[in-house]
Amino acid sequence: MEKELQLKDLYDGFRDAKVIKAYKKLIDEDLKDYDGIINIMEVCGGHTHTIMKYGIPQLLNKKINFIHGPGCPVCVMPKDRIDSAYELSLQKDVILVTLGDMIKVPGSKGSLQKARSEGADVRFVYSPMDCLKIAYENKDKTVVFFAIGFETTTPMTCALMEQVIKQDIKNILFHINHITVPEVMRVLVQNSDCKINAFLGPSHVSVISGSKIYEEFPRDYNKPVVVSGFEPVDVMQSISMIVKQFKEKRADLEIEYKRLVSYEGNLKAQELINKYFKKVPFKFRGVGEVEESGYELKDEYSKYNAKIVYKDILPTHEVKENKACKCPEILMGIAKPTDCKIFGNVCTPTNPIGSCMVSSEGACSAYYKYGNLL
Repeated sequence: MEKELQLKDLYDGFRDAKVIKAYKKLIDEDLKDYDGIINIMEVCGGHTHTIMKYGIPQLLNKKINFIHGPGCPVCVMPKDRIDSAYELSLQKDVILVTLGDMIKVPGSKGSLQKARSEGADVRFVYSPMDCLKIAYENKDKTVVFFAIGFETTTPMTCALMEQVIKQDIKNILFHINHITVPEVMRVLVQNSDCKINAFLGPSHVSVISGSKIYEEFPRDYNKPVVVSGFEPVDVMQSISMIVKQFKEKRADLEIEYKRLVSYEGNLKAQELINKYFKKVPFKFRGVGEVEESGYELKDEYSKYNAKIVYKDILPTHEVKENKACKCPEILMGIAKPTDCKIFGNVCTPTNPIGSCMVSSEGACSAYYKYGNLL
């Protein structure tokens, strides 16, 4: 009788201590004759948490230094967009729907959690498709989906859009805040203050976009990129692949996460994104405005665009960051959470000052949660 697949079967082998130690030995051997430090940026917050949770910096040779990147969509959301969500949630007969940690991020007037405590109907969902049920059960109200995320979650918003049009649903609007990875990576690699030697490419993004989106970094900037899975064995193998490139004096794009990532990616998902969205600038928190790094609904779908429908009430002013918070420098890869004076004392998960502490994918959250390993 064939054994039924269990969830643990998908990750057990990728957390094996013997395999992790074997990769450590291989990395140490390849670094034996290497002089200097290899600064590896893990773009995605999921990688940051794996690296911290499993004590990988303590395990590895000191010639490996991790730089934390801006790959947490909640962390890079600028305050003015959070303020827009806050204002939308306060509108009469509006139900504001978003994903996970977004409700906890403070804007200049407070978080969506605060708005909810004051009577606003704010809901978080695991899937954008849940908006269909909410809209059906509340036909006298307008459901505004505050869409966030990198390439990973963008197709799900498109799938919701497809259903809204197909079913002619008139009480769902979209506030699009989707962003893309390569453009912000380019800004960082061109910044002289951010000393990046190589990248761990985000795997979930790459499932959608394909590894092809990183070609420019080895080709134009001589920076190796290895697309890595999230389990500790994945990360260790990816680091070993990067170290091997330095040993052999080459810079290539490689895929460690071959069980899910291909060069071309998910072409159907890409087609869906291109059907509904156009590329626009996006102001990353801490990084600033990055050209062609955001998505917006195409003009022909403007009647579904909450930014247009509610343009008269949405804030347009720029909001300044708290000067004591080093989130901008952390997101730029030029500081670590422990460099921030308010980290762990004034700024904690129960009292987050910056977005890096709010999100479960944030670097400050990872350092706080696994700080005993530092």
